[in-house]
Amino acid sequence: MSKLTAGVIGGGFGGLAAAIRLQSSGVQTTIFEKRDMIGGRAYVYKQDGFTFDAGPTVITAPHCLEELFELSGRKLSDYVELIPVDPFYRLLWDDGYKFDYGHSIEETLQQIKEKCPEDHEGYLKFLEYSKEVFEQGYTNLVHVPFLNWWSMIRVSPQLARLSAHRSVYSQVSKFIKDPHLRQAFSFHSLLVGGNPFDTSSIYTLIHYLERKWGVFFPRGGTGALIQALVKLYEELGGKIVLNAEVENIVQESGKVSGVRTKTGDNYHLDIIVSNADVVHTYTKLLSHVPELDRQRRRLSGMKYSMSLFLIYFGTKKQYPEMAHHSVIFGPRFRELLKDIFHHGTLSDDFSLYLHAPSRTDPELAPPGGEAFYVLAPVPHLGISSTDWEVEGPRYADRILTYLEEKYLPGLKENIVTQRIFTPLDFKHELNAHHGSAFSLEPVLTQSAFFRTHNRDAALKGLYFVGAGTHPGAGVPGVVNSAKATVNLISEDYSHVQ
Repeated sequence: MSKLTAGVIGGGFGGLAAAIRLQSSGVQTTIFEKRDMIGGRAYVYKQDGFTFDAGPTVITAPHCLEELFELSGRKLSDYVELIPVDPFYRLLWDDGYKFDYGHSIEETLQQIKEKCPEDHEGYLKFLEYSKEVFEQGYTNLVHVPFLNWWSMIRVSPQLARLSAHRSVYSQVSKFIKDPHLRQAFSFHSLLVGGNPFDTSSIYTLIHYLERKWGVFFPRGGTGALIQALVKLYEELGGKIVLNAEVENIVQESGKVSGVRTKTGDNYHLDIIVSNADVVHTYTKLLSHVPELDRQRRRLSGMKYSMSLFLIYFGTKKQYPEMAHHSVIFGPRFRELLKDIFHHGTLSDDFSLYLHAPSRTDPELAPPGGEAFYVLAPVPHLGISSTDWEVEGPRYADRILTYLEEKYLPGLKENIVTQRIFTPLDFKHELNAHHGSAFSLEPVLTQSAFFRTHNRDAALKGLYFVGAGTHPGAGVPGVVNSAKATVNLISEDYSHVQ
């Protein structure tokens, strides 16, 4: 029998993880990447001596990355260094309150006592709850594909017992009374594109996941972690084609047979794994397949995560008082999230995530300087009429002015390089539907079985990895989606080990 071949469309974390698993199992695999660099959302900009990670900067659950190396008897630590970050996040509020959320449970409890003594016991109960959710939702289910009703019904009793129908914020509020602390322990769902007032309480598992394994940052930036995965993949014999945007997935008689790129190149392949946006895959790459009309209609009626507005900027001044990761809460929380997720309004206020990686790795900035990116959740293009070509520079100026006034004195006069990335860039650079930063919104009715399945039911040989399929967004989510998907491929092609 000729050797099985696979193509992976898109070289983000999910696509790379799937390609490594396939190549490790003996399937000759090729990654097709639209851009000039592997990484997807984890792109890297090098500008004026600064290194800026474009995308994910919070690395958790390192075991799922280590497993990719262990498949071939290698060690992640031989390829890249993961540096523990503590505090995990510095949480800052518009009214001046500060909370350092880090590894030490004692320090966490001390800060809770000082803020609201009655929440001390409540937090311990919340931590126990999030542990139980973690063990059920992550340990047992994160790498298991949900392909039919039975797979959902089987876990329904556990999900009901864990109050999966309640929102993250609602569930946290059962344990925590103080308004600041409620926000402190419910913001995590935003890291995977979910509104804490709408997202299933199952996502409280992120809190325990960080408590269990910690938060890390790769020396050299997230891009160095991507390059470690690329090196592993190429050592295994995997191939990468850059500047190769796929135009069509070719199919014959209800089975995939290859891809055609926009440059006109044709590749014959037995298996296709799409790490591209799920809507883009079905509506653009497979628009010629009428059997998929039902899936296209289904996707058109689903809800999509918010988008993001990002500013990457480098300074000639250092800010040693800043933590590596800061979450900055504006004067409104619930109301701002309603504007972003429901009203499609670009508000006058904002909440921000500020990344200062040179606090951990000074090599990412020139001597005496600091590398930053700041991220603001904003409405996706499907519900917003914002003209980002006009509003982008204005919005950037408003955010930088706010940071200068509140946290980074003298910021504007010390910025030496800057660039922005808007929802339009998510749409055009990453082919993201509505410019959504995290694909399908992680509400209960769009989770597990209700998400895009890891294996398409109508077209043989078509599989999915990444944020739009189970289990969802975030580095652990998309890396585990690759495990679920390649397990399915192993079942479908029994000679794949």
